[in-house]
Amino acid sequence: MASHGGYLAFILEQLSELEGVTYRPMMGEYLLYCRGRLFGGIYDDRLLIKPVAAARERLPHAPLEAPYPGAKELLAVEDLEDRTALAALVEAMLPQLPPPKNKK
Repeated sequence: MASHGGYLAFILEQLSELEGVTYRPMMGEYLLYCRGRLFGGIYDDRLLIKPVAAARERLPHAPLEAPYPGAKELLAVEDLEDRTALAALVEAMLPQLPPPKNKK
């Protein structure tokens, strides 16, 4: 099942306090980037983020879910209403994420 564009618009609005949030469509789903760093994605209308230490600390009870069968599990973000907390979560994750790859 693919994610809906309306859900993407909602998530982007919730992340609007952050600078440099972009997305890339990928086979009916969306990969989410902040300042060029991949931090998560939208899969089946769920916001899933990489389980780096900062995310686990801020979301200690978040369930791990696979975005699709056979994929590595990601943390499911269930509380999407608090924009400030969501922005702080992604901001805390950035130093723990790999930098963007140089394009040739």
